[in-house]
Amino acid sequence: MELTGAQILLESLRREDVDVVFGFPGGAVIDIYDQLPNYPLRHVLARHEQGAIHAADGYARASGRVGVCLVTSGPGATNAVTGIATAYMDSVPVVVITGQVPTPLIGNDAFQEVDIVGITRPCTKHNYLVKDVRDLAGVIKEAFYLAATGRPGPVLIDLPKDVQQARCEYKYPKTIKMRSYNPTYTPNPKQVAKVADVLRKAKKPIIYAGGGVIASTAGDDLVWLARSQQIPVTATLMALGCFPANDSLWVGMLGMHGTYAANMAISHADLILAIGTRFDDRVTGKLSEFAKNAKIVHIDIDPTSIQKNVPVHIPVVADCKSFLAALRGHLEAAPAEDAPAPAERHAAWLGTVAAWKTEKPLTYDQNGGAIKPQYVVEVISRLTKGEAVITTEVGQNQMWAAQFYQFLRPRSFISSGGLGTMGFGFPAAIGAQMACPDRLVIDVAGDGSIQMCIQELATAVCYDLPVKIVILNNGYLGMVRQWQELFYKKNYCATCLDVAPDFVKLAEAYGAAGYRVTDPAQVESVLAEAFALPKTVIVDVVIDREENVAPMVPAGKSITEMILV
Repeated sequence: MELTGAQILLESLRREDVDVVFGFPGGAVIDIYDQLPNYPLRHVLARHEQGAIHAADGYARASGRVGVCLVTSGPGATNAVTGIATAYMDSVPVVVITGQVPTPLIGNDAFQEVDIVGITRPCTKHNYLVKDVRDLAGVIKEAFYLAATGRPGPVLIDLPKDVQQARCEYKYPKTIKMRSYNPTYTPNPKQVAKVADVLRKAKKPIIYAGGGVIASTAGDDLVWLARSQQIPVTATLMALGCFPANDSLWVGMLGMHGTYAANMAISHADLILAIGTRFDDRVTGKLSEFAKNAKIVHIDIDPTSIQKNVPVHIPVVADCKSFLAALRGHLEAAPAEDAPAPAERHAAWLGTVAAWKTEKPLTYDQNGGAIKPQYVVEVISRLTKGEAVITTEVGQNQMWAAQFYQFLRPRSFISSGGLGTMGFGFPAAIGAQMACPDRLVIDVAGDGSIQMCIQELATAVCYDLPVKIVILNNGYLGMVRQWQELFYKKNYCATCLDVAPDFVKLAEAYGAAGYRVTDPAQVESVLAEAFALPKTVIVDVVIDREENVAPMVPAGKSITEMILV
């Protein structure tokens, strides 16, 4: 059958089982929007293109499926760049469709023309400028394949207006094969055997899990490995939820704002199993001091991530789930002969780690009449029993959520890690709620971050999404203020938010519900009431203004050099 380019795009999305598209229309995509009502796709109209791309990102993280974003050319495309970079840094599968001026006008500085392919080349897994409608179906198939396979990431399709209007015979490829792109999913058996061997000999092993564990749906496999071999587990910000926080082997997040136990354990281990992670600077601290006495095993599907930041003793290029399955086969098929069981072999080590957890747990000063943000997160965790989807903005609110919420399963924590994008959490919560309509979705926000995409309140209300926003309101850009306090002699330059909206009235103006909490005794009852409401809600919690995130590793220091209070 013969279709226009716009029809080919929408029919191809249907064949990729896309159910939701997050977008914002404009002249360069009007032909697509003209055809959109004819297809079984739910379009969510964001109020800003950054909101649309973050929502597609949140949808992808919560569901494990590819998120889809549709925006117009020029400023529509450039407004999405921050969200594209956010998805790229955190390896999130998103397909972004941008409109473009007609092909004869490309390069002529036409109205609302930008070279979005050139702009996004450094922050996409791949991108396309489609100049021939006959190529479009194949490009879409490739884009979804690239976004979801290997190390996931955003893929952009730039679609000129004349290509949208052109017609050709439509045939959608059933399969895709790219000679230059063949991710390695299955680990080398010899490397797996080496890992099994060093694991049997290790006396102080630790599992260091990254976001790749969640991306590859390897959470259950990781739990089996840790429990069967009695190995403590730490994780990055992106991997929270891959191992249940109520398990005795869990030592918490590691790194700049990691737990004392996690940072001490990674620093004193004799073997580190780094699975699906990239040794980010926020995790390693001073590289020359990182895990100096440990053999490092690094498993990642992206070979360029291995050896990039730290020397690795045993590299394994593989999908995390495939590796863990292969390792389990080795450990079960050939148990160590005449060797103590893992629980006995690691008993002293587990005792040491447990002592670190007891000696310096995550804590805060509860004295005084001010509401402590850590307490608010603890209440959220208790009320939801760890079963909510938590999104965050970026800054202190993000770290308090990561530290004090007990995540019990994967895809329950959604946050901008690599790029640290303020404004991410709320539109991501909208996407997560679309992906998980039966789950409670809560954005833990700061009063600074929430204002960056606050216009998406209209989106949440318009689509009857019962997203909850809990604002930890301290009247500051809190994380920057904390650095100014600790390292810049309290020179609070440009971090005090002297003028701010009344968030309760703002919620009501958009048609949402609003609450304000100023007394610690009100926190639990107000949150419980807000969470029970079947509508969009803002809870403005006025917290201790100068409460800091602790522990904290100063820039350039070893992760054992923590500021604990």
